Amino acid sequence: MSAVRQPVVDTTVVVPTVGRPSLARVLATFLAPPRPGVAAVVVVDDRPADDDRPLQEVVAALPPDGSRSWLSVVRSYGRGPAAARNLGAAEARTTWISFLDDDVEPEAAWTARLVEDLDGLAPDVAGTQGRVEVPLPTDRRPDDFARATAGLATARWITADMTYRRTAFVAVGGFDERFPRAYREDADLALRMRANGAQLVRGARTVVHPVRAERAGVSVRAQRGNADDRLMRALHGPRWRTLAEAPPGRLVRHVAITVLGAGGALALAAGRRRTAVAALAGWAAGTSELFLARWLPGSRSRAETVRMLWTSAVIPPTASWHALRGAVLHRRVEAWPERRWLVLFDRDGTLVHDVPYNGDPEKVEPVEGAAEALQRLRGAGAYVGIITNQSGVGRGFLEREQVDAVNRRVEQLLGPFDVEKICPHAPEDGCACRKPAPRMVLEACAALGVPVERCVVIGDIGADVEAARAAGARGIMVPNDVTRPEEVAAAAFVRPDLRSAVDEVLKWVAQVR
Repeated sequence: MSAVRQPVVDTTVVVPTVGRPSLARVLATFLAPPRPGVAAVVVVDDRPADDDRPLQEVVAALPPDGSRSWLSVVRSYGRGPAAARNLGAAEARTTWISFLDDDVEPEAAWTARLVEDLDGLAPDVAGTQGRVEVPLPTDRRPDDFARATAGLATARWITADMTYRRTAFVAVGGFDERFPRAYREDADLALRMRANGAQLVRGARTVVHPVRAERAGVSVRAQRGNADDRLMRALHGPRWRTLAEAPPGRLVRHVAITVLGAGGALALAAGRRRTAVAALAGWAAGTSELFLARWLPGSRSRAETVRMLWTSAVIPPTASWHALRGAVLHRRVEAWPERRWLVLFDRDGTLVHDVPYNGDPEKVEPVEGAAEALQRLRGAGAYVGIITNQSGVGRGFLEREQVDAVNRRVEQLLGPFDVEKICPHAPEDGCACRKPAPRMVLEACAALGVPVERCVVIGDIGADVEAARAAGARGIMVPNDVTRPEEVAAAAFVRPDLRSAVDEVLKWVAQVR
């Protein structure tokens, strides 16, 4: 009698969060073993940099770092859900990567159902979507926001519960980080996957997506998504809605209503009464149609009626403005992954105060302005990295593990780096990686797929800018007390501090774009 075949499935679950208490419900799915198929859970803390409270203070159910080997927490510093998911995915070493939102409630058997969904999938299947249920009130009609949330139940490829094969995810560059909200970035990824020849299927596992409480005016704020729709059009063409199986929008009607309203007001001011009356009548008719389309299916309570009245008047011009803004912003958009800039920093004396042969993480102290400089670069979409000579390893003063521990402390204080390169050799070893040799610069560019002409090296001594020059990159020197005058004189670009150095980098970025 043959043994029953056991499914071989391994996945890393990535959960981006802005500190919602609902995160605890997601993590509860994985608290009690067994966790079939789930090798690790990565929580990506996407709160802005100025919120420096430990995540455990915000989400009480989150255990202290290191208390559970399967759970890790990394920070993405408010870069948005697309960038947060990419950061979490970079931690994965498993066959699959599963994305869950922090406001869903996975079913009790979610991990077992996930294994069933993944087991035996054909190699050309790159992703599988879970089923999303949105519970609506049974004692009254759902309001406008609840009905919008209910659309998640039929939406395609949304990351409320979506699992991708890691090789396919990496092949297309992950999520497009130019989508700043949890809107359209999932559809864009799916379209790029399918254009790459991959199949996407639906699974049987289920999550519940409750309708969370929102402030009045959420429907007006949602119109920011029209800018993202312009990005979708720029990337995938005018048929993008059909390709993404997305419902038709109302933008054409919104623009028409806005034009009629603005035209009527201008005609009235110019004394052209008949033209004004006709245009304003069209504006009133269009606004009334929008109001009725939103109000009739809803609760029709007094508060809801008032909300529908004023938001129906505000939505068309707001939508039109964001669509115009998106069209201008994305008029020359490149395919993702776009050719981004890479800014490489020397570590000791540039990002942190130089402690000779430091192997103690407790002695790490960032220089003034380092956190702000890195945050500005990350916010501008640049990669950031470290290249550092650590001859103390080659000379026997340090262990490589101590260097790594110090680097982790630098990341804790200054945020994540996209690439790190370390030369552990002594000067007399004659290696090709020790600055001013260019190898670390070239390897960092190759690791991220960045052309060397889009790379900048910022350091405090001549070896840093010489390594940049030898690689074909640009170098900026930020001198300190140990920088020799002849090194300053030889550098092509010298700036007094990190802030002004980043100003220079952002000028170059703007010129090339």
